Amino acid sequence: MTFAATIITLYPEMFPGPLGVSLAGRALERGDWSCETVQIRDFATDRHRTVDDTPAGGGAGMVLKADVLARAVDSVADERPVLAMTPRGTPIAQTRIREIAAGPGIVILCGRFEGFDERLFEARPQIEQVSLADIVLSGGEPAALAILDACIRLLPGVMGAASSGHEESFEDGLLEYPQYTRPQQWEGRTIPEVLRSGDHAKIAAWRKARAEHDTRSRRPDLWERHGGAPDRPASGARRKD
Repeated sequence: MTFAATIITLYPEMFPGPLGVSLAGRALERGDWSCETVQIRDFATDRHRTVDDTPAGGGAGMVLKADVLARAVDSVADERPVLAMTPRGTPIAQTRIREIAAGPGIVILCGRFEGFDERLFEARPQIEQVSLADIVLSGGEPAALAILDACIRLLPGVMGAASSGHEESFEDGLLEYPQYTRPQQWEGRTIPEVLRSGDHAKIAAWRKARAEHDTRSRRPDLWERHGGAPDRPASGARRKD
């Protein structure tokens, strides 16, 4: 089954963009996923193809019109989830990415200017308001590319090793453990001895402890959601830095 991605945007030339190369690009060539763009201006009804207007109540910038956006969304509406990229949205998590990747595809609506007329979401409650992080971009297109990349890499056969999509950050609620490779010595720094021991049980335990420690120290929000107490060492273990 082909994962069908449709992007509703004022800048269709931005797609597939970087998704046309590397793993995603090869998957696109194989037909593992498809990329369709919808130009928002095609759904404007005036001769100037107007898609925005001044904010009600005053203020700087312009706001994307609900009527134009609704027609664009309705033109591609099917069983796929519809995500609207906006800083006002809920930050998307890896669990949601996995759910989307397991389905038939995705529709992404890219915001611009000062954002969307709120009535769009009142009238089309199926639209999920989503953000990448607590940042503001010039438009939703870069965020859409990132979300598509996150989904595409999870499609069957896209990554070389099936385990690659599981042994990484956020898959079990933790940051991934640190990685090392040759040379064994570099600028006076050595690969941890346990990783050179060949003892798989000890390696697994070390990786788990490091994942917990790093999550607790770098992302206490993730650590608490994982069930860890903020005032005790990860795994109850002490480690030399």
